[in-house]
Amino acid sequence: MVQIAVLDDYQNVALELADWGPVQQRAQITVFRDTIADQDKLVERLKPFEIICAMRERTPFSRALLGRLPNLKCLVTTGMRNAAIDMAATADRGITVCGTEGLPYPTAELTWALILAMSRRVPLEDQGMRQGLWQRTLGTGLNGKVLGVIGLGRLGAQVAKVGLAFGMKVIAWSQNLTQARAAEVGVGYVSSKETLLTLSDIVTIHLVLSDRTRGLVGKAELALMKPTAYLINTSRGPIVDEAALIETLEGQRIGGAGLDVYDEEPLPEDHPLRGLVNTVLTPHLGYVTAEGYAVFYAHVVEDVLGYLDAKPVRVIKAK
Repeated sequence: MVQIAVLDDYQNVALELADWGPVQQRAQITVFRDTIADQDKLVERLKPFEIICAMRERTPFSRALLGRLPNLKCLVTTGMRNAAIDMAATADRGITVCGTEGLPYPTAELTWALILAMSRRVPLEDQGMRQGLWQRTLGTGLNGKVLGVIGLGRLGAQVAKVGLAFGMKVIAWSQNLTQARAAEVGVGYVSSKETLLTLSDIVTIHLVLSDRTRGLVGKAELALMKPTAYLINTSRGPIVDEAALIETLEGQRIGGAGLDVYDEEPLPEDHPLRGLVNTVLTPHLGYVTAEGYAVFYAHVVEDVLGYLDAKPVRVIKAK
């Protein structure tokens, strides 16, 4: 019988949020709830499986790892892009890669959850309430403040429009942004990231991680931000130089950071970010909603059945 692995099901919901019955009639499914970083242990776990279903980028599939999985014939990923899969290596090994659709709004919603949590000190005040305390901090309002959006694509535009609804002045920048696109969204265009960082009260990042965006916000860029400004990152951790950010936060040279993404995920228990009071940290929840998972796993089932029928769907090709 065909062996199928469902990886990194942290909440143990994969089999509940879709009808796996047609798959279970033809294959044996094993669900794993944890992420393994050790390559040898990971190979030992995954070696028996012909089909592996990955949740986003939680488990990287490098050329070296793929070369040690001789039984793997189909790799299904949630989403239609997964930077953690070496697509050239899957093509070389004849491994079919299939993706899924997803919802376009959950990450934008979480971005605003982080912005509001930072600006109104929600986690600190919640903690204080549970300790019997009352009104320890002074929050800041959003109306009239400057929201700087780095990346004005689908997600960035959604975030920008909410900023406008709050009465904020919204400005945007990215390497490819044009004045026409900024005008289309109804926000101001700035010609450099330095200008955006200098002017903004809140900086929020909405870019795809690539060679060009890795380390885009480093020590020099953080030094340009206002001492009261907040940095929000719900895109990918390595877009921001993590060491520089930690140093900046420890020195309280910016107001704080709301982070959903990190260089290493899951974030190690002893990571210095966990001990900083001027942060709000969430465990990569941007796409993690019941509605989003229902779409993901329904399409994973379709992908698996397509492969089993020798009629794969939503195939992702190496570029």
